[in-house]
Amino acid sequence: MSIEQFKLPDLGEGLTEGDILKWLVAVGDTVEVNDTIAEVETVKAAVELPSPFAGVVTGLHAVEGETVPVGTPIISIDTGGVGDGAAAAAPAAAEDLVPAVPTAADGVVAEAGEDKQLTLVGYGPRESSGGRRRRRRAEPPPVTAAGAQVSFNLPPATAEHPAPGPAVAEPPAPPAPPAPPAPPAPPAPPAPVESVTSLRPLAKPPVRKLAKELGVDLTLVAPTGPHGTISRDDVQLAANGSSSTPPAPAAAASAAPARAGHGARETRIPVKGVRKHTAAAMVASAFTAPHVTEFVTVDVSATMELRDRVAARREFRDVKVSPLLFVAKAVVLAAARTPEVNATWDDAAGEIVLKHYVNLGIAAATDRGLVVPNVKDADRLSLRELAEAIGALTATARAGRTSPADMAGGTFTITNVGVFGVDTGTPILNPGEAGILAVGAIRRMPWVVGSGAEERIEPRWVTQLGLSFDHRLVDGQQGSQFLSDVATILTDPGLALL
Repeated sequence: MSIEQFKLPDLGEGLTEGDILKWLVAVGDTVEVNDTIAEVETVKAAVELPSPFAGVVTGLHAVEGETVPVGTPIISIDTGGVGDGAAAAAPAAAEDLVPAVPTAADGVVAEAGEDKQLTLVGYGPRESSGGRRRRRRAEPPPVTAAGAQVSFNLPPATAEHPAPGPAVAEPPAPPAPPAPPAPPAPPAPPAPVESVTSLRPLAKPPVRKLAKELGVDLTLVAPTGPHGTISRDDVQLAANGSSSTPPAPAAAASAAPARAGHGARETRIPVKGVRKHTAAAMVASAFTAPHVTEFVTVDVSATMELRDRVAARREFRDVKVSPLLFVAKAVVLAAARTPEVNATWDDAAGEIVLKHYVNLGIAAATDRGLVVPNVKDADRLSLRELAEAIGALTATARAGRTSPADMAGGTFTITNVGVFGVDTGTPILNPGEAGILAVGAIRRMPWVVGSGAEERIEPRWVTQLGLSFDHRLVDGQQGSQFLSDVATILTDPGLALL
């Protein structure tokens, strides 16, 4: 047996901790290199954690929901003694009794003590045939009457331990006097718990989701379902404060995602993961960068008509053509004229760094909180390519699968508060960025059109834009010019051709 412990790595840029969202393996499972073993949430994103070892899982050292510092062991894997020659020395008879595990010759197991470097895509190509992960558990060795385990790895025959052979008759020995009765043996201590997952209450995923929504700690709920499972009724009773609750193990209780107090009249949600990072970043931004916010109300009827025409074109039929797409295009065009809004403040060097590319952040509301993945080099994309990129980023974000790479390196952000029916807002800058644009709801409103004798009131599509910018990098004239340029393009999209 050769046990390798896998420590939680830094899954981003200098991260110090992560939350175990879900274990995808259990004690006794067989894993291969690059098999996903867990989903881990960092302050930037939720990522799938690949295994650096091949073998049998012998222990999980964190419960789901627990915050684990980087460098802490989270899983133990028996790699089968690879690297110490134990597998080669085992007798042939034992091979029929112990499940085989990959060896160093398979090219998937590290030498003992070798430090493997984690990447977000895994640990290199897998040379085995792959396929679905096999679930198997090693049979425990037989136990003698005295409680000692019997080893199948028999030593070679020696003078002290001759090999078994035919029985030889010997003269009977004289009977020995009866020995005094031995005192009763003390009871054997309970077997140590290998995995904290044994503390996890039994409940189906929909029940767990309901408990999370109601702020109920499943470890405090008395199960009434079949085989000791927790039912929806159990959760509802616990939320109403009328459920008898068993004592909860300390480890599981500390990892609860939310807990109810005072008869379920309050819900306490631990501040961790994306929400913790967002709170810290917004506080740092609000008290570091001097914010200025300007607003403009825009007639976007021409843009809405253009959206309908573009959506009807064959090459756009399989992508989402939303008003946000045209706002994004207007932003990257206007940023070329006012590069200060697409810059960063280098306090250490005392310099303003103008970016000659636009990594356009699109704020997305998810169950885990607000995340802002960005479209790399958005200024170089066609309208069709930009639509595809925005659609892919938002879908991935809402599925909780945004990678740290997609969250890093943003230069300007758009937040579409209009999808919630909000007219506008005063958005707070993402740290390191000079500008952020809030897009309000697009509504049919009365609008004055024409001039002089042709002046009249018509129903038009109207929205409000709110631009916040860092006044260290962008002065009032530059911010106003950028916002006016965006509004002008949305009012008359044909001006983008100039």
